[in-house]
Amino acid sequence: MKFNQKFFNAIICFQMLFFYTIGDAQNPPFWNDVQAFKKQDDMAMPMHYKTLFIGSSSFTKWKTLEQDLPEYLPLNRAFGGSTLLDVIWYRDDIINKYHPERIVMYCGENDIASSETVTGTIVFDRFKVLYQHIREKFPKTDVYYISLKPCPSRWSMRERMMDANKQIKRFCKKQKHTYFISIWDQMHKNSKPIPSIFLEDSLHMNAKGYEIWTKEIRKKIKIRRH
Repeated sequence: MKFNQKFFNAIICFQMLFFYTIGDAQNPPFWNDVQAFKKQDDMAMPMHYKTLFIGSSSFTKWKTLEQDLPEYLPLNRAFGGSTLLDVIWYRDDIINKYHPERIVMYCGENDIASSETVTGTIVFDRFKVLYQHIREKFPKTDVYYISLKPCPSRWSMRERMMDANKQIKRFCKKQKHTYFISIWDQMHKNSKPIPSIFLEDSLHMNAKGYEIWTKEIRKKIKIRRH
């Protein structure tokens, strides 16, 4: 099926209107997180960065990101708990205002976790709308999407996650300057997530988990550069 931008934009706009009107009466979800980014930029606009990281808490909690991937000069604008709808909503504040050489994204897991009615296809449709917004602003910037990760606390959702990964991966292969980074198999052993790479919440990763992500991100970017 050919991607119809107007059709999917209409669907996502409807979802966002519903989602944000049932939230806080004064401010939409994650308002304070984004305002903190804006305050940082007002005090000193980031200058020395090459790679913009956007998405949810798997990036927010990556406190060693700059040390793990120093050659790519990361700028982290992820905020914990965010869905693809949230990233779309705040795109002017966390994406469009910057000028990265590349964008690395991890988002969609919280979409799946937000409701049993959110399927892999819904995540894929939301991703396509965000991707289209990015392409309108950055037509030739390299975009990297990290696959949804397997984690013990959300293992019952794995089928929907795997379906989203499959559809997004297939889409990325057909786009220019767009790359899918798979971390599923590396975080998975004997048909289950590897428990030793997660924190006590069985959701977020420890240093061992981020070692896997560092290796796979670096591998994909190096392949692209060569």
